[in-house]
Amino acid sequence: MSRAVLSLGSNLGDRHGFLRLAVDGVRESLVVVSSVYETAAWGVREQPDFLNAVCIVDDPDLDHWGWLRRARELEQAAHRTREQRWGPRTLDVDVVTVDGVRSEDPELLLPHPGTPERATVLVPWLEIDPDAEVPGHGRARDLLATLSEADRAGVRLRDDLAL
Repeated sequence: MSRAVLSLGSNLGDRHGFLRLAVDGVRESLVVVSSVYETAAWGVREQPDFLNAVCIVDDPDLDHWGWLRRARELEQAAHRTREQRWGPRTLDVDVVTVDGVRSEDPELLLPHPGTPERATVLVPWLEIDPDAEVPGHGRARDLLATLSEADRAGVRLRDDLAL
């Protein structure tokens, strides 16, 4: 069994459509998907706001490398280009965690770096898994509580959008 948490984000083009493309691309493995949230850009701030979501997927035929390949395939299907680190993108699919796997490989760091400091991941993840843990860092709920009120408030529920 290979259960993974994937973080989805889009801030170019049909943002909601690209998130749906990602969810549809893992539909057969989908356990649960969060609501859609709108957030300010992280890293490079001079860019459009993101739509974000988190999903939990499970597929006994995929290991952590398989989830990374699937994530990259979904990004390619959305015509993502990698021109600027943390820059605007049609679709970003990050492998946040894979149950039982830690990786220091530069190609696939697990858990995904930055997760403990990103309300854009923690808020939607906690919506679908209130007991979520970031391996080596602790409970997601506790990590979210350490972030500033501004960071937490910057993750706005878009209840007009569904996946």
